[in-house]
Amino acid sequence: MALDPLYARALEDNQWDVPQNYDALFNWNYSDDRKDLLNLYRKGKSSQWDAESRIDWSQELDPDDPLGIPIELFPLYGADFFMKMSKKEQSEARRHQAAWSNSQFLHGEQGALLCAAKIVQNVPDSEAKFYASTQVIDEARHVESYKMLLEKIGLAYPITGPLKSLLDQVLRDKRWDMTYLGMQVVIEGLALAAFANIRDNAKNPLAAAVNAYVMQDEARHVAFGRLTLRDYYPELTQAERNEREEFLIEACYLMRDRFTSTELWETLDYPVKECEYYLEHSEGMKMFRTGLFSRIVPVVKDIGLWGDKIQKAYGDMGILGFANIDIDAMQANDMKVADEHDARRAHVEEAIEAGKNAAE
Repeated sequence: MALDPLYARALEDNQWDVPQNYDALFNWNYSDDRKDLLNLYRKGKSSQWDAESRIDWSQELDPDDPLGIPIELFPLYGADFFMKMSKKEQSEARRHQAAWSNSQFLHGEQGALLCAAKIVQNVPDSEAKFYASTQVIDEARHVESYKMLLEKIGLAYPITGPLKSLLDQVLRDKRWDMTYLGMQVVIEGLALAAFANIRDNAKNPLAAAVNAYVMQDEARHVAFGRLTLRDYYPELTQAERNEREEFLIEACYLMRDRFTSTELWETLDYPVKECEYYLEHSEGMKMFRTGLFSRIVPVVKDIGLWGDKIQKAYGDMGILGFANIDIDAMQANDMKVADEHDARRAHVEEAIEAGKNAAE
């Protein structure tokens, strides 16, 4: 089904046109020198999965708490006006917030789909084109998964302004590395942290599984960006690296502001100024917002965009401490958690089958 009937706010338009101006590069060498990228390509091929069969969509969501997230993690939990609401009013807010966040995941994944297709055309190396082709189908599967989850929630939201602004900037830039930087490092890095928050806290097994399986793919995507960019950036001039650091600073501030969720509070007819003030000063939300950059900062350092200006900006944002996180260990855990979801489902299916056989 189309999502149109589920949108809580009217869409400005059913489609968004972003003009493109970049070269589609053919490579007649068909090089196989980059063994690291070719190994990632092999993993990408062997790790394909079907959203319809790997995920058990027969599981239901609680209408009052679709994701099964503890109410203490709701963004406005602790605000005077929210705590005075009835349980029914709070449940409606939780449903809308789940729809809003998963809608942004859906729209971001469509952006990643278009960016991955652009990388296939735009990147000069054959090995990178090969891996990016596997990412295209990954992103299509993620769009499919979040759309199906939103259908279960029964509510959706249009793309938020900051995410749309960043996607517009990334898609319009003709330089292939800026597509990597905006999508593989910033948008997907931020998404991974947000996905992990649901994967690790959701009591609903469907919501947890969707995010676990998507994260398994995204871990490879971030690795792809790291492998490519950390080889490329040493070749650039200092002025070119400075320009990319400026972009990263602007993008991180932009994505941090995305989580004010203004359109969500407007739809719920909440006092927007009071909501924004609470979100700005709540210690819980400060920790949540800074935690979202735990997947971005160590990658930025790893690819070599680590000048004084970006370190100062990250220090001002309170996220510089993430620079020393072991991103490889974090990504290995993403793989492990997805495998554990598979093992639990296999165990349940085996138990059901054994029960059927015993009854016969």
